[in-house]
This record gives sequence, structure tokens and C-alpha cells, in this order.
Amino acid sequence: MAERLCNRLQTGLGEFNSLSRLKNMDTKGKKSHPVIDFTNRFREILLENDFHEVINPSIVNEEDVYKQYGTEAPLILDRSFYLAGLPRPDLGISKKTEEEIKKIAEVEPKEIQQIFRDYKEGKIEADDLVEELVKRLKISTEKALEIISLFPELKSLKPIPTQLLLRSHMTAAWYMTVGALAQKSEPPFRLFSIGPRFRKEQRQDAFHLYESISASLVIADKGDLLEKGKKITEKILSELGFKEVRFETKTATSNYYEPQTEFEIFVKYNDKKVEIGDGGLYSQKSLKNYDIPFTVFNVGFGAERIVMILNNSKDIRELVYPQFYGSKELNDKEIAESISLKESPKSERLAKEIEKSIIKHKNELGPKKFLVHKGAGIKAFLTEPEENKKLLGPAGLNVIYVLNGNILGINESDEKTKEIKEKGIRSYTFPQAISNLFASLIERKELGRHSVKMADTLPSINLTLNKTAENYITSQKKKIDVRGPVFIDLEIEKQ
Repeated sequence: MAERLCNRLQTGLGEFNSLSRLKNMDTKGKKSHPVIDFTNRFREILLENDFHEVINPSIVNEEDVYKQYGTEAPLILDRSFYLAGLPRPDLGISKKTEEEIKKIAEVEPKEIQQIFRDYKEGKIEADDLVEELVKRLKISTEKALEIISLFPELKSLKPIPTQLLLRSHMTAAWYMTVGALAQKSEPPFRLFSIGPRFRKEQRQDAFHLYESISASLVIADKGDLLEKGKKITEKILSELGFKEVRFETKTATSNYYEPQTEFEIFVKYNDKKVEIGDGGLYSQKSLKNYDIPFTVFNVGFGAERIVMILNNSKDIRELVYPQFYGSKELNDKEIAESISLKESPKSERLAKEIEKSIIKHKNELGPKKFLVHKGAGIKAFLTEPEENKKLLGPAGLNVIYVLNGNILGINESDEKTKEIKEKGIRSYTFPQAISNLFASLIERKELGRHSVKMADTLPSINLTLNKTAENYITSQKKKIDVRGPVFIDLEIEKQ
């Protein structure tokens, strides 16, 4: 997959649009995710350019954010997810609880108390507590769980916040990584890391997610690295397929960068200038807090943002989480195949005989009755009880077609429907669908009069649409229009 993607990128970024297949979220067969495809290719390019891959910690301490960002830290922390943990309670056994335990199992409360003490002291992991009760008390899992339920203290635990947080920038981990390496060896270091970052956005929308993938690199060495770092970045982006790259210095610099060294990276794509990354030289003041005595160049990219650009995506949620957002794209043939009979009889022959009778007698004027079944103690008739009324209404011979994502019930003899007939996909006829319903009613011996009057929905004429197609039609603002007067009756009576 990576080699194929590489070839696509090298021959033109437009080829990358084939990744839109993921919007279909077809789970049949092997398919990779476009964001992972991109990060795999990015990773290959960095390795080919003599960068060393590291895994940076995802959990950092609040203290590190202050060491890196200084007075800007509270603004960064405002966008961070803090971690919390549940305290381990003291679980005492009262006389009443002891009596309840005895009802569950013949065990010694002192032994339970010792198990709880070991749990409190961390000798037993929380997810091993039930297993320890089972082993040490020699009881079943069900009884162990019943005993646990007697201690409401476990249900009322409230998380206690810590000073640990999920990194909102890869930078939060780079200082720690470079600082650790600085104590072990001499520069130069050329490092990269690809992994998640977490931001407490005001909301998740078409451009913002709580979790995204950062593709980030650092170059650590003595001397001025700004221009050297930009040239390496330009080379990497060129190998990704971006031929026109611009670096624009930001007016306001983040505290963790040296003043006037932070820049945004813009590329030309489809004749538009789009931002894909950010970089600069880490602040000497912040580097000193980690005993880093040399210059560090950093640049980072949001993987999803680049794939959105390459894939012409308008919603990052649909790109990253197609299983939750967006709809499967369906063509007319697939929509037509998604329509099926709501009810169908065991005897296809009976349904076909009824269909033939409907078509044969469609213009007969009432009152009339036409026998369509006799046997097993019942008789069934197609009927028109009203005088001078046709057996079948004006829409009774309509046919279901699918065109441009719309489901339409049309009269094939109407000249106005010529384009639909020529370009659409033909599905069920009304007589076919209704005959299957009538045959099912006959097989179940449902005595009495049964009518199909007005067609207004697919179920009204014994058709149904699967959920995938229904969601697609709704999301794409397509229509299902099968309206029309059918007026066909079936009478089932005892023989």
C-alpha cells in the first residue's frame, strides 16, 4: 500500500483522491485507512532521509508545560485533558453486611477484610479483585460479584484529578526526549515521531477533533538550524508530492519558540494556498530548563489536515471516522438492489397467478369478483365492490425506478417518464409487490377484506428499503416518491 501511495503522490496529488473510497465504508475485503496510508508514507520518507524514529510519551506533567511555555502555559493547559484516578476506599464490614454475606456464601468475614486490605494497599489490582475473592474464598464468580455489590462505597467513588495530562502538542514530549538524549550523547540528532495529540476543543466539528495525529520532527545540533531545517522540510514535502512550498514567519511567536523563528508552512494545491504545518527554533530559555545546550529545530504536521486537502474532504469527522459520520455512497443499481419485498409467500407460483389476474382484469368494472385461489378450506378473490369502478386504480401498474439516487414510482406509458425509463434502474412493479402481499395473506388464511388504497410509501405497496440506502437517500436529500391511487382489494373467505 505504501509503495502504491508513493507512486500516486509522485505522479500527481490528484491521484490521492481515490482515497475517497473510504467514505463508502465498505467493510468487505481489505482496505486501509487514508490517514494511516499517509503517515506510513511520511514515515518512510523520514527514514529514507536519515531520521531516527522515536515514540514520545503521550502523558506529560503540568510542570513540563510551564517549563516549556512559561507565561503562555495556562492558555495551553486550558486546551488540555487532565487525567484523574479513582481512590481505593477503606471497605469495612459492618454486622449487617456480615449477615448479608452469610446469606450469599459460608465465608469468613475476616478473610474478606484481608482481601480488601490487600486491595487498598495496592497488592491486588482492581481488575483482579473479583478473581482474588473467587480463589481465596473458594466461591463462584457470581457470588463474588454479589458480595462486591454489598459495598456502596465502590459505586460512589469520585475521580480525583492529577497533574498529569494528555499532550496537546508533540512539543510537550520533544523537550523531554531531546533532554534525555542530551545526557547520553552528542548531537546532531535527527528525530521524528508520529502519534496522537489531544485537545479539548470547544466542539467537534468539520475541522476539529479531540484526538488527531501529529507527524513531527526535530533536528538538534550546534549553530543556526533555521534555514537548514527549512530546506530539509521542503525536501520532505517535495517527496510527498508538494512542489510549491512557502514558509511565512508568524507575527506572534509561541513562547516555546525563539522570537521571530516560528513559521507556518503553505503549499499550493489545486491552485489554492493552504497551510499544512508549523515550525521554528525551540526557545533557548525553555531548552535550558531541560539542560539542552544546543539548538533544536522543530516542525510538525497534522496528518488529517493534509489528507483532507489531498482528498478534497470537507469534513474531518467523515474522513477519520467514516463508521460514525457520513453515509455510504450508493449508485442507482445499489439502491435498486436495496429494495426488497416486505412480505413474500412460500409459494411464488401463487403470487405470480395473482399478478397475472390483476393485469388481466385491471379494467373490469365493478361490482366484480375474480377467483385467484381455492383450497385448504378457503377461497380468495380479487374484487371491486363499487359500481362502475375499475378493479385497479390509475397508479396500479406503476413501476419503481431509481434515478440519480431518487426512488420513483412511474407510469411507463407516460411520455413524461421517458428519461427515467431510459436512464434509470428498473425495480419492482406495483402488481408484483402487491401480489406477494396478497399471496402471503392467503397462506396465513387471514379472512376478510384487504385493501391497498393509496401508495404513499414503499411499505404501503409491500416494499422495504434497507437502512444503508435509507440513510444515504436522507443524507443526500434525495427523494422517495411512489405516490398514486392503487385501489385493489382482496377478499378471503371460508370455502
